[in-house]
Amino acid sequence: MSDDLSIRHGPITALFKTPATAEEWNQYRLSKQQVDFFHTNGYLTGVRVLGDQQIEVLRDELAELINPNHPGHDLFYEFHSNESADPATVLFHALGAWRIAPGFHDLLWSPAFLMPASQLLGGAVRFWHDQLFCKPAHHGGVVAWHQDYSYWTRTQPMAHLSCWIGLDDSTRDNGCVHYLPGSHRWGLLPITGLANDMHAIESVLSEEHKAQFKPIPIELRNGECSFHHPLMVHGSYANLSDRPRRGAVINVFRDGVCSASDEPLLEGVPPIPAGKEMDGQFFPLLFDLTA
Repeated sequence: MSDDLSIRHGPITALFKTPATAEEWNQYRLSKQQVDFFHTNGYLTGVRVLGDQQIEVLRDELAELINPNHPGHDLFYEFHSNESADPATVLFHALGAWRIAPGFHDLLWSPAFLMPASQLLGGAVRFWHDQLFCKPAHHGGVVAWHQDYSYWTRTQPMAHLSCWIGLDDSTRDNGCVHYLPGSHRWGLLPITGLANDMHAIESVLSEEHKAQFKPIPIELRNGECSFHHPLMVHGSYANLSDRPRRGAVINVFRDGVCSASDEPLLEGVPPIPAGKEMDGQFFPLLFDLTA
């Protein structure tokens, strides 16, 4: 088994340079217009967080992590070689890469991610969990319409944020993420599944919401990211192109969010009693602008 990198609460490689001054941090700051757009629409897109070298390092690590025989495999919280029920379509999905691979570990401390995340959350940024999503060329499966927080109600209050980072150009052809602008104001919807039936969510929508169901594609260059609200309805269609669509997701919450369950919050992680603030080895504080 590999060493568990979750005990290291800070960068362990030189892949990302930590700014030394407030002026250096400010180069990553979002404009007021960008922050306002996020709060109005529930998402923000086109923020660059990775350079070419960083992309290559993460792609190489991902190629190794996909192998179920990787020595660090037991450190994943979840690992699905194919989350689709149809063997003809493939959706690789895994949680916990930060515990195994140095690059994905250090990605959490990317300043180009942390400064915008702090602005959009309105406070200090604490880690929740990461995800890997991969759709191979020609037969990559769908990610069905869903809200992230519907899977996270074991943590309260809702003060979460997701960042989807493209390791490839993400387009309509290869199954880019789609958002429903304004759907973060619809309230919490029941879970209808993360894979397989793209239209399952229709069974829990009101007629008003169905009339507003006008998704927009979020096309990104590799190294760019999109941020979205925990109630944003989003999904992605199949990859029928001749190119892969690989992405990494960082999920965070504002410092002070508590456990709402006496059960483990992630597979293999010791429970945090309900009502207690989330912290410790598996939920490190990543960034506090006031510190």
